[in-house]
Amino acid sequence: MSKILVLSNGHGEDLSGSLIAKQFVKSGYSVNALPIVGKGNHYKKEKIKILGKTKEFSTGGIGYNSLKGRLSEIFGGEIFYLLRKLYLTYKIRKNYDYFFVVGDIVPIFFAWICKKDFFTYLVAYSSHYEGKLNLPWPSKFFLLSQKAKKIYTRDYLTANDLTLQLKKKVSFLGNPFMDKYFSRNKELKNDEFSIGLFPGSRFPETLHNFVLILEVLEALSDLRYFQKIKFNFAIVNSLSSFKISEIFQKRGWLKLENIRDNNLLKFQYKFLEVNIYWNNFDKILLKSRCCISMAGTAAEQAIGLGKPVIQIEGKGPQFTKTFAEAQRRLLGKYVFCASNYKDKNDQINQTITLIIKIIYLIQLNKKFMVSCNENAKKRLGENKASPKMVDDMNIVIKND
Repeated sequence: MSKILVLSNGHGEDLSGSLIAKQFVKSGYSVNALPIVGKGNHYKKEKIKILGKTKEFSTGGIGYNSLKGRLSEIFGGEIFYLLRKLYLTYKIRKNYDYFFVVGDIVPIFFAWICKKDFFTYLVAYSSHYEGKLNLPWPSKFFLLSQKAKKIYTRDYLTANDLTLQLKKKVSFLGNPFMDKYFSRNKELKNDEFSIGLFPGSRFPETLHNFVLILEVLEALSDLRYFQKIKFNFAIVNSLSSFKISEIFQKRGWLKLENIRDNNLLKFQYKFLEVNIYWNNFDKILLKSRCCISMAGTAAEQAIGLGKPVIQIEGKGPQFTKTFAEAQRRLLGKYVFCASNYKDKNDQINQTITLIIKIIYLIQLNKKFMVSCNENAKKRLGENKASPKMVDDMNIVIKND
């Protein structure tokens, strides 16, 4: 069977890459992974062998980052790190029959310079951003190469757009990072209304985002109605329970005792109670009726499940005003955000108005949720993206 190297560039891209790699293994292929940015934890979880040393950068890779974020990448050694990764990829290229690249121009460039036949999943690009996709130079040149065997996109609009631009077939078969949720989407209990709180995954940004979401919740806490709502934080391991408890204590929250779950803390502020979970993102997402998000992939998965998302713009380096605005273009009108505010207090008050509005629409307007689900299929696709993509690549490999 053919040997395949998976190249991916970032946290969300690693997730998709690991799921495709797992599907390749199921189909009998020998697969290794080379995560260009990040630790590659998703590959480890799926027991896919990682090649080379890995390193986490605070911004998670070049993209919609603040100027400060881009400078920290350069001075943090990311450029030299990428060059070392490119050298490693070139050195081992002959060990593989095909590359499967996930993300943006960086892994595409790696595959092209190694002169390998490659398959591409352009998860980082979408025509929804501008109406027409302007690929960064020289991506189009790489994708027009005979070495580019198949190109997959993250939505229908981009597939149709690139098919016309490149004059070669570009396919949309769904998004692998959605597959596991479709089979479990019955976990929601209709008798409780819960809101997922997603401050992001990169430290220290996630810490600042966490505090900003807390400030919104504190402003909600005078409203007795919110006693009925369950607020569930999905927290990454880089934010320890000690640090979380310290933040709550300083802000005057009451810790609720007698909790037996090691991955759960509970705190109360006036009429409002929150649950703090570690290692429980999937369950929180599935149970949520809507989400308050300062994250990338988490918001995409929420929209893909037909759940409205309320953004809170942060200071970055990733979840900036620019990133949030781009995310709204990508995911459609069911991502809501207070984006025109005078100061922080105005931002918080406008966000509270949005939260109340979304709860009202979910509970009292059936057409709203039907429309959310229609948008989900259009923007993120349907089930079984991983097997569909691997089956499609199988045809090309067998014909070769």
